[in-house]
Amino acid sequence: MDITVYATYDDVQENKIPGNLVVVVDVFRATSTIITSLNNGCKGIIPVVEIEEAMALYKNGEKGEYLLGGEREALKIEGFHLSNSPNEYTRNVVEGRMIIFTTTNGTKAIRKAEGADKIILGALINAEAIAQYILSKDEDVVFICAGTEGQFSLDDIVTVGAIISRIAAHDISLELDDLGFVCRYMYDSYSDNLESVIKNCRHYNILKEAGYYDDITYCLKEDVISIVPRYVDGIITAK
Repeated sequence: MDITVYATYDDVQENKIPGNLVVVVDVFRATSTIITSLNNGCKGIIPVVEIEEAMALYKNGEKGEYLLGGEREALKIEGFHLSNSPNEYTRNVVEGRMIIFTTTNGTKAIRKAEGADKIILGALINAEAIAQYILSKDEDVVFICAGTEGQFSLDDIVTVGAIISRIAAHDISLELDDLGFVCRYMYDSYSDNLESVIKNCRHYNILKEAGYYDDITYCLKEDVISIVPRYVDGIITAK
C-alpha cells in the first residue's frame, strides 16, 4: 500500500486524485465536527467554500430541514445557526437535519478531493475506524491535510500519523512518502501525550485564544467514534 500525504490542500497534485482513496483531515475542527454531527444523527453535510454559496443553498432549501454551520477566523459566521465547534452539534440540535457547512480550511480541502474514487473524513476521534476502512479496501491512499490558511499545520500531521500508525500495526507492507514517514514518527513519538507537541502549533493557539478549550480537549480524544464519513455527490454521510 502506497501512502501519499499533502500538508495543505494547496499542495495537492490534482492528477494524483482520480482513482484513489482520499482521506481529508482537519482535526481542529472541521472533520471532528462533521464526524460528531453524523454520529449524533445528522442526515448529511453539504460542504461549500463560500459563505454566499451556503446562504443561497439555505434560502432555496426546504424550511426547517437545513441548518447553517461554519466559521471564519475560528468564529461563528453572522447569521449562521452553528459555528465550527463540535460541542454545539448535539443530538437534539442536528438529528434528522441537513447541515450546509463552510469553514476557513476544512471545506476547501474536502472540495479539493473531488474526483477521487472514494473520499472519507478522518480525525483523532475516529482514527481507528479510518484505519480499519483503509485496511478493508487495500488500496493506495492519499491524505489531504487542511492546514491553516494555506500553511502547514502540525495538528493535522500528527492526526495522519495516528491513522498510519494504526494501519502499520497490522504488519502490512507500507510505502510512505517522506511526509507520511514524518507523520508516523511524530505520532509515535508523542502518542502518550499528544497535547505536549500540538500545543506548539498555531491553530491550537488560535483556538485557545478564542476560548475554545473544550473543543481542543474533545478533538484530541482518540477512537471515541466508529463511523467513517464519506463524501459522495456533494454530500457527506455516514458510511
